[in-house]
Amino acid sequence: MLQLAMKQALKPNIALSGARRSISVQTLLHGSPEAKKVGDIEILQHSRLVARGKYVHGFEVHRVKPDSIDEYKAATEKYYAGIKDDARLHVKLTGSWETVVGDQDTFVHILEYENYAGYDKTVELIKNSEHAKSYKALLPYVNSRSTQLTQEFAFFPTSPPHAQGGIFELRSYQLKPGTLLEWENTWRKGIEARRKFVAPVGAWFSQVGRLHQVHHIWQYPSLDARKEMREKAWQIDGWAETVSKTAQLAKVMDSFILLPLPYSPLK
Repeated sequence: MLQLAMKQALKPNIALSGARRSISVQTLLHGSPEAKKVGDIEILQHSRLVARGKYVHGFEVHRVKPDSIDEYKAATEKYYAGIKDDARLHVKLTGSWETVVGDQDTFVHILEYENYAGYDKTVELIKNSEHAKSYKALLPYVNSRSTQLTQEFAFFPTSPPHAQGGIFELRSYQLKPGTLLEWENTWRKGIEARRKFVAPVGAWFSQVGRLHQVHHIWQYPSLDARKEMREKAWQIDGWAETVSKTAQLAKVMDSFILLPLPYSPLK
């Protein structure tokens, strides 16, 4: 499902009304000007209320050729470790992972930019550097790619680099349009209760790419430890209500188990 969900990050969502009226090609492709204006205002208002606003996090998902995994890993280490260590760039590498439960041969890289200005500057600097050559060198091993720009939730900044070991779980939700604020409010209350056992290492919502998406990543010593911690969470007052309410606000929910790559700052 990760392949499907992240492929959708760059695809437009086209909804056709059953009303009997003339619909232009422009409207089909981009939506009516009125609806687009209302939607953009709603997204902006909700984003201002729930976003930390300090950084922009880029999700880069690569679907790799099965017979080229080793070559891909070597090429990506050169590229991502290279930009991580380049002080001229306005970006840090949050983490790089391989999916082990979910869509196979899929890799997730999360980059932390110094807001949108930092993203723009970094893209321009990379274009005219050795990093561009390193990126082109990994492309022959990739079947497809997708990107998405996200913001952190204000109540939960992304964890700094650490090496605790174990596994990571990426959970992705496609929310019903207009429900981000309600989802954030409900989930935040539940997380406060669940912190007794485990807290996510990061939580984000999409701003560019597939909209109305939420992602959060958890770290556990093992799958068995994950099972135990999740069972304990159900015994906490408020968590069952959180799960019930947030599930009603989501259209699609996915869970993937990831392992960090050797150069990942989060591992």
